[in-house]
Amino acid sequence: MIYIVEDDESIRELVLYALKNEGYSAKGCRDFEEFKSALEENDPNLVLLDIMLPGKDGIFILKWIRGSKYSDVPVMMLTAKSTEIDKVKGLDLGADDYVSKPFSVLELMARVRALIRRNKPSDSTAELKVGNVTIIPQKRRVLVGDDEISLGFKEYELLYYFAQNKGIVLSRDKIMDAVWGYDYLGETRTVDVHVAFLRQKLMNATASIKTIRNVGYILEE
Repeated sequence: MIYIVEDDESIRELVLYALKNEGYSAKGCRDFEEFKSALEENDPNLVLLDIMLPGKDGIFILKWIRGSKYSDVPVMMLTAKSTEIDKVKGLDLGADDYVSKPFSVLELMARVRALIRRNKPSDSTAELKVGNVTIIPQKRRVLVGDDEISLGFKEYELLYYFAQNKGIVLSRDKIMDAVWGYDYLGETRTVDVHVAFLRQKLMNATASIKTIRNVGYILEE
């Protein structure tokens, strides 16, 4: 089930129509209370979340999602072009993507397909180890030593990609293509913000993500 939390009825209905036309089950909600009530009926596979909402805003709802049992569900933020700071806040809090209003429905659907596709369980069952970091793909779990750490959807995908390519310098463009899976139109800051967020959660790890100036990143033990 895909949920769109958007108080603008025209945008909500347009996105619902596009989603259902693509074959997805989707439900629209006007605010946080409607969204919470809807979750009692069906668990989400993806949440499209407007920032400017009546009552609890999108940033509050994103924090709530990341602290709930739905913490691994991918979230795409819908933002106005004039609220750049909100985009950064959303990424810092674990949003997996954002699209600026007004947006192209075709682009939005491409991004939805990418997030849904990448939320499927990995075909690989082998655990990956880098230093004292252990990645368990079947359960999408990450351990640092004996302690499990909680990662958002994109944070996990990013770490998994780094682990698959440990010791290799990866450009931002290559990371963007591999992790986001489409011709992403955002800034390279998207990668940088997710890496910064991931580094915070790997503070006790013996593996580290190092910046290669003017190029990208490398994961080393």
